[in-house]
Amino acid sequence: MQKTNNKATMKRVLKYIRKYTPALVLSLLLAGLTVLLTLYIPILTGNAVDLIIGKGQVDMPGIFAIMKKIAIAMIITAVGQWVMNTCNNYITYHVIRDIRTDAFAKLEILPLKYLDAHAYGDIVSRVIADVDTFADGLLMGFTQLFTGVLTILCTLGFMLVTNVPITLVVVCITPVSFLVAKFIATKTYSMFKEQSETRGEQTSLIEEMIDNQKIVNTFSRGEAVKSKFGEINGRLQKCSLKAIFFSSITNPATRFVNSLV
Repeated sequence: MQKTNNKATMKRVLKYIRKYTPALVLSLLLAGLTVLLTLYIPILTGNAVDLIIGKGQVDMPGIFAIMKKIAIAMIITAVGQWVMNTCNNYITYHVIRDIRTDAFAKLEILPLKYLDAHAYGDIVSRVIADVDTFADGLLMGFTQLFTGVLTILCTLGFMLVTNVPITLVVVCITPVSFLVAKFIATKTYSMFKEQSETRGEQTSLIEEMIDNQKIVNTFSRGEAVKSKFGEINGRLQKCSLKAIFFSSITNPATRFVNSLV
C-alpha cells in the first residue's frame, strides 16, 4: 500500500514539474557540465604534479599553462552552479505555488461536512507547514540528486579508464551505502509522519483556542487548554527530535561507507 501511494504521489509531483521542463533540462545540462569540470580539475592537478620531476627540474611554463586551465574550469564551474541553483529554485518555488493554488481551489469546493469533520488548524498545517517541508525536500533533491548521480557515473567512467580491478571493487562496495541510506529512510518515514500529524494537532488547538479565547475564558478552560497544549507540544518535541536525529544519521553513515570505498 505504501509503495502504491508513493508511486501515485511521485506521478502527481512529476505532473507539476512537467510544466517547467526547459528549466529542468537546463539544470540537468549544467549539473553534467559542473560535474565533468569538477572531476577534470584533479586530472589537471595531477598533470601539473607530473611536471615537477625534482630540484631544478620543474617545467614552470607547463605548470602555468595548466593553472590557467584550472582557473578557467573553476570559473565556469562556479557560474554553472549558480545558474543551476537558480533554475532549481525557480522550479521548486513555482511548483509549490501551483500546489498551494490547487489546494486552495480544492478547499473552496469541498463540502461543509469535510470542513466540519477536520480541524481547521490541521488543514492550515498541511497547506503551509507540510508544503514548506516538501519544498525543502524538492530543492534538496534537485540540488544534490542530479549532481550526485552524475558524479558517481562520471567517476566510474574515469576509474574504468584508469584501473578496471579497483573500479570493480568500488562497484561491489558502493551499493552498501545505498542500502544503509534506504534502511534509515524507511525507519524515519514513520517518524516524520508522526511529526506532521502532531504538528497539525498542535496548530489546530492553537487556531481554535485563540479564535475562541473569550469562550475559553468564560468557561474557565484556560488551565485545561494550557495543559493540553503542553502535552501536545511535548509529544511534538520528542517525535521531532527523533525524526531529525535519525534522518541526520544518513549523511555520516553513507560517508563512512564511502570512506571504506
